[in-house]
Amino acid sequence: MSSKYPIISVTGSSGAGTSTVKKTFDQIFRREKISAVSIEGDAFHRYNRADMRAELERRKAEGDDTFSHFSYVANELGELERVFREYGKTGKGRTRTYVHDAEEAEKTGVPPGEFTAWAPFPDESDLLFYEGLHGSVVNDEVNLAALADLKIGVVPVINLEWIQKIHRDRESRGYSTEAVTDTILRRMHAYVHCICPQFTETDVNFQRVPMVDTSNPFIARWIPTPDESLIVIRFRNPRGIDFPYLTSMINGSWMSRANSIVVPGNKLDLAMQLILTPLIERLVTTARKQRR
Repeated sequence: MSSKYPIISVTGSSGAGTSTVKKTFDQIFRREKISAVSIEGDAFHRYNRADMRAELERRKAEGDDTFSHFSYVANELGELERVFREYGKTGKGRTRTYVHDAEEAEKTGVPPGEFTAWAPFPDESDLLFYEGLHGSVVNDEVNLAALADLKIGVVPVINLEWIQKIHRDRESRGYSTEAVTDTILRRMHAYVHCICPQFTETDVNFQRVPMVDTSNPFIARWIPTPDESLIVIRFRNPRGIDFPYLTSMINGSWMSRANSIVVPGNKLDLAMQLILTPLIERLVTTARKQRR
C-alpha cells in the first residue's frame, strides 16, 4: 500500500462485468478531476493468442485439462506485482495492451491476438487503476492484495456470470455456445483455486443476483436486466460505513447483514458513486498532501 501513489484494483472473472464497473470509476475520476493511469489484466497474459493455443494443446496432450487464462502460470503475475510495487513507490511504471479484435487492431496497428509494445505510464498521475482477473492474488510467489489500497470485487452469481460470458463471446467475438461452454469447463479448476480466493481479500464486493430463472445458463435467450436483479454489497471492514445514509439515499435498499447492503440492480451505479467516491477522495487527498 502507498500513501503517495495509491492503487485501486478491480477484480472479476471473464463475463463478470468489470468493464462496466470501470465506466463508473471513469465517471468518478472525471468528475473529481483525478488523473488515473489505467491498466488491464489482459496486458499481463504470458502468451499471445497463437502461443496460448499451442500451450493449451501441449498441456492437453499431457493430460492437463485445467490450464486457462485464469491459471496463475498463464500470466505474468510477477511483472504485475513489480508494476504495482514500482508505482506505489515512485508513481511510475509501464504497461501494454492485448489486442482482442479488429477494431482494437485498427487503433493500435497491432494484429488481433498480439500485444503492443511496453510503454511507460504518463507522468503526474494521482493513482493507478487495475481491472482484470488477478488484481488481489495472494499465493506463494506474489502478494498483490498487500500492494493495492482499495480492492473491489465484481462477482455475479455464477450462473449469471456464465450467461453474460456466453452472450458476450457469441455476439462480440463470434464464438459458438459449445466453444464457450468448453472454455468454462476448462477454467473451472482455476476459477475455484485462483479467482474465488481473491474475493476474501477485496475491500468491497458487488455481487449481482438475478430475480429470474437462470437454472440453465446455456440455453438462456437473454441476459437478466438490472431491473430483474439485486446487488449484494459486502464490506470487508464495515467500520466507518454509514449504512443509514446509504439506505436512505438508495430507494429500495436494506441491510442484510452487519457488513452487507442489498440494493436494486438498477441502482448499482448510484450505489458505487455513493460508496466509492469518498473512499477514492480520501486516498487522493492524502496522496496529494504526501507528494507536496
